[in-house]
Amino acid sequence: MPDLSFTIAAAEPIRFAAVPTLGFRLEVAQPAGGQPIENILLQAQIQIDTPRRRYTPEEQAGLRDLFGDISNWSRTLRTMHWTHANVLVPAFEERIAVDLAVPCTFDFNVAATKYFHALDDGEVPLTFLFSGTVFYRDECGGLQMTRVPWTKEAQYRLPASVWRSMMDAYYPNTAWLCLQRETFEKLAACKRRRGIPTWERLIEELLAADPDAASAISAAGNGHDHP
Repeated sequence: MPDLSFTIAAAEPIRFAAVPTLGFRLEVAQPAGGQPIENILLQAQIQIDTPRRRYTPEEQAGLRDLFGDISNWSRTLRTMHWTHANVLVPAFEERIAVDLAVPCTFDFNVAATKYFHALDDGEVPLTFLFSGTVFYRDECGGLQMTRVPWTKEAQYRLPASVWRSMMDAYYPNTAWLCLQRETFEKLAACKRRRGIPTWERLIEELLAADPDAASAISAAGNGHDHP
């Protein structure tokens, strides 16, 4: 039975995909002399190990919406589920490298987006938990099948700059916010009533009516290079 190991060697944005996508370079290996692998239908569950890094005061403020006040982080700062990804690993004998494509969203209603956006720099500690089906040849050449054990995993520290550069490439100087339909309809009615041509102009006018909110947003924008 194959004894496989998994390693994440690198990560970079995939350009010109349908949605923002990160490509993780996944290396799969087995000891010399192992049974030839025909292919692997591989699944990966990806977690963000939030307790495994330090946060600056500015990052702590940006993460308050997720984890609450810093005084409670001993209870609230827990590993977060990020996403799932699948890849078909082709035939190999000892070692192979494939790209694990992970689609990302810039929706600020999604916890992972809020987390990545709040980080100024440094690395994001990730854990990849693997499962799936392995097809291999036995000593007589017969085709066999086995499952990838749930104990198989890999860790990788993703530079926050990689996520930021990906989003900057797909959404330059832009952020996306999902609203409930009722809220959107109210904003749309306000936009039509005032004869305002763009959504950005509408929000600017609404903020101008609340100087405290406008000042807070301006200060936040001056502290971050990304949208």
